Amino acid sequence: MDEELKLLYVFLATGLVSMSAALSAGAINKLPDEDKPEFAKSRNGLVAVIMSGNYSVLTLLFAMAFGVLKLDWWIPLSCLFISFPVIHVVVLQRLFGDVKNLFIMMPLVIASGFALYYYW
Repeated sequence: MDEELKLLYVFLATGLVSMSAALSAGAINKLPDEDKPEFAKSRNGLVAVIMSGNYSVLTLLFAMAFGVLKLDWWIPLSCLFISFPVIHVVVLQRLFGDVKNLFIMMPLVIASGFALYYYW
């Protein structure tokens, strides 16, 4: 496989799961207290949601830096503002919902941190 194509796949995968997890954590955090899931009603659960969102945003920043350094500048920029949010809202949020999406994406976000380190 071509090296630049491999780097593009790494960027797309890591950026998408990071953006999706961050948006889901933000949506859960903004829910009114009576609509929050049971685990997020406790203080520890809410801290876990906030910390997972923060880690996802940090991984997204690393993915964006990876994309700007390894790819053309317009690819990460267009993905950040158009592709990643659209895929999250149109596909992932409707398919899983915010809570299930956060639980699915967080292991992938952790793995994407290792992938970014490996391919950097």
